[in-house]
Amino acid sequence: MNHKKPNLMTVRQVAKTGILPEHALRSMLKSGMITAVYVGRKAFINYDTLCQQLSRLGEKDFSASLESKEYQP
Repeated sequence: MNHKKPNLMTVRQVAKTGILPEHALRSMLKSGMITAVYVGRKAFINYDTLCQQLSRLGEKDFSASLESKEYQP
């Protein structure tokens, strides 16, 4: 069995990648929009899963915006 190790990063490490600001990540964790593994008070986010979740969220927002706009030649 070939299992890939999860790429777990702290909130600060994820924020340093530039994908989202630290405050946004913490707010999303608190609201339950993204998941994390907690060790004590420190949250570890699976970076690959976060990227997938954000891309799916972006696809939904993009398709919804396309559906709501009318075609104007």
